[in-house]
Amino acid sequence: MSSELSDLCSVIEECYEYMLAYAGQGVSGQSDGLIRDFLSRAAQALTGLENAYAAAVHPTAPYAAFQAVLARDARDSLAAVELVLAQPAISSQLIDNLNASIHLRALLTDLFLIDEILKGSRNQESPAGATGPAT
Repeated sequence: MSSELSDLCSVIEECYEYMLAYAGQGVSGQSDGLIRDFLSRAAQALTGLENAYAAAVHPTAPYAAFQAVLARDARDSLAAVELVLAQPAISSQLIDNLNASIHLRALLTDLFLIDEILKGSRNQESPAGATGPAT
C-alpha cells in the first residue's frame, strides 16, 4: 500500500478505535476535545482518500470501479463525521450512533478490503522466502 494511502487509512482506523472506547464511557460531551481532534483528523483523511487510492493502484477496470465505491463511501462517512463535529457537545451516545452508521461501516470494510488486496499485490511482487541474490 502506498505510504500516503496507508497513513490515511491508519488515521481513520485509529479514530474508529477511539470512538469505540469513547462510546463506552457514558460521557455527556461537555469536555469533548480529544474526540473532536480524532474526528477532525479523520475528516481530513477522508477528503484525501480517493486520490491516495487512485495513486496507489493500477488503473484497470476493477480498481477504477472500486474507486467510485470508495469515493462514495468516503463522502458519505465525511458527511456523518462533519454532522457530529457541528454539534456543540459530542456525547458517548452520539458517537455510538456514528459507530453504528452503515456509511462508516461500509468505509471501514472498504479499507480492510484494500489493505488485503494490496498486501497480496506486494506478496506477488516479492515471493515469500526470497532473500535476495544468492552469494
